[in-house]
Amino acid sequence: MSIVLLGGSPSPQSSCSRLLLHIGEKLALHGHRTARLEVRELPGPALLRADTADPELARAVALVRDADALVVATPIYKASYTGILKLFLDLLPQDGLAGKLVLPIATGGSQSHLLALDYALRPVLASMWPRSILPSIYATSEQVGQDSAAGLRLAPPIAVRVADGVDQLAAELQALAARAVARESRRTAPIAA
Repeated sequence: MSIVLLGGSPSPQSSCSRLLLHIGEKLALHGHRTARLEVRELPGPALLRADTADPELARAVALVRDADALVVATPIYKASYTGILKLFLDLLPQDGLAGKLVLPIATGGSQSHLLALDYALRPVLASMWPRSILPSIYATSEQVGQDSAAGLRLAPPIAVRVADGVDQLAAELQALAARAVARESRRTAPIAA
């Protein structure tokens, strides 16, 4: 099963980008293929014009279309997700997340923005018909530290939330795969006389 790690941070060095990469590494340990899609790396003029004929934007939209799940990551600015993430989500068709599992994650400067995922991002994601939106993971920048020697350092409560989110996404993807195999075996099974 394939998972797109959709990054909505304008900065590659942000705590949000580090957390998204960490979650991708954990999902890979579960045996899932992941592909990173950083919206900031898409061509700005084409993104602003919503030019879906642009080859890079077309590839990005196709990557999302073909994925089984998305981890959508954004820093929270002014009580909402980033504008570049919104620009990209607007490129997707109305049913652009149909049948997909979605794990929303965000980072912010304080706990004051904790509900921004539920009140700002979740309704937009839900409007695109995902199979399921998993419980959100929110962390402050302080809870997602960077140590030059040890690498990413998650505060214990965030480490638990991340582990639970990864486990839940992996389990639901495994269940989807098992159902797909069962459907295929029923479809190809010989009819008893």
